[in-house]
Amino acid sequence: MTAADPHDNPADVLVLQHLVEDGPGFLGQWLDAQGFSWHLRCAEEGDLYPSSVRGYRGLAVLGGAWSANDERPTLRQAEALIREAVALGIPVLGHCLGAQLMAKALGGRVERLPQPEVGWWPIAHNGSALARHWLGDEPRSTVYQWHQDGFTELPPGAESLASSPVCAHQAFALGPHLAMQFHVEITPEKIADWLEKPGEAYVVNVLMHRDSVQDPASMNAATARHLAGSEALADHIYRRWRSGWPAA
Repeated sequence: MTAADPHDNPADVLVLQHLVEDGPGFLGQWLDAQGFSWHLRCAEEGDLYPSSVRGYRGLAVLGGAWSANDERPTLRQAEALIREAVALGIPVLGHCLGAQLMAKALGGRVERLPQPEVGWWPIAHNGSALARHWLGDEPRSTVYQWHQDGFTELPPGAESLASSPVCAHQAFALGPHLAMQFHVEITPEKIADWLEKPGEAYVVNVLMHRDSVQDPASMNAATARHLAGSEALADHIYRRWRSGWPAA
């Protein structure tokens, strides 16, 4: 099964994509493998976001090189859909920029961090029951990162789940909703696309922040070591997200 035509309803999941190069990756593979139907809307390709999430069972918001604080109409539309989904009890899952939009939409704050995180880096969850529910019993995981901003203030009622040396809030949960600063949807194809045109900031950051930004050779070597673990973590997270969907 592939992503359903965005003009066909109903579907189980709505996936909001901001930029062409930041697609659903492993999330799409997982949804297909589970037999779920899903609608994909990509802002950069000119897709119109729906006016409502009613009729969907889950909402996933992907990442992208934009800042959540940018004045872009589609970012504000995504925030409105996040708020509606929360009000309706439709579980929301945010990846990187998507997580930052969740923070902003629900009353938190997103700001530029002192230094970026790019590549495969460890995070540690805080050992709480909620952290173990979402992230598993292993206290440390190595996950893929590509961000300069982060959520520095959580929405009211949200619980921080994990951190890294560079980023104090790597994930937060609010009821059945999960925001992740990292990319569990990552695939080798996405990494290759990003490294092909990484942007000027990446070239500078590799030189300035070797403790948090990997060069391409190190990143590719780390992908071979950590991809299987990332996919296992993603499967765990996606199943937890799925468990909160309302009945069809």
